Amino acid sequence: MPRTALLFDLDGTMLHTDPIHYQIYVELMAARGIQIDEAFYNAHVHGRINSDVFREFLPEETDPQGLSDAKEAEFRRRLPRPYPAMPGLTALLDRAEAAGHAMAVVTNANPLNAEAMLQAIGERSRFDIVISGEKCARGKPHPDPYLTAMDRLAIAPELCIAFEDSPAGIRSARDAGARVIGIRSSLSHDALIAAGAHASIQDFTDPALEQHLERPEGALP
Repeated sequence: MPRTALLFDLDGTMLHTDPIHYQIYVELMAARGIQIDEAFYNAHVHGRINSDVFREFLPEETDPQGLSDAKEAEFRRRLPRPYPAMPGLTALLDRAEAAGHAMAVVTNANPLNAEAMLQAIGERSRFDIVISGEKCARGKPHPDPYLTAMDRLAIAPELCIAFEDSPAGIRSARDAGARVIGIRSSLSHDALIAAGAHASIQDFTDPALEQHLERPEGALP
């Protein structure tokens, strides 16, 4: 594949942790009198900054960031170690690293979660650049996290391929100018394309991945 930068979301992309997050959200919201299902989670929570979700749906909460921190601490407690990486991820990282491609993690997870997940799948040492949306002026769906990664890598947006599994992440990467490949860990191909992905794959073993890696031209019309 031509030299480019590969930018990876974390939850649902490098490892499939959405079931853990979903169950915690079900319990957290139920304790506050709100019953949610997977459709609600995918439409309103998936890929977003927790504190933004809490401000929208729990406006009576006086400390949405504190609630977010507590939620993510519970996620780290429940995350098994080790944890399986998304199928094919290690082979792709091996290949990209050997070829000298730039790589970064771009996530809305807080830094403690990002560290925990990368360590759980045994890939922390691969990435010098891990961007957390919580540390940017605006997290996903805004483009700030991806623009920050591109700036740190000193690589133009049209030479970046982003892997994402959520509408918020897809919008963030696409608005930053990257070519976006959706991962069908939680959403269908049609849903990912409707959200703005240029293409989708089941995981990193999908034969279709090869053709997408051959086309680093960035966001298409």
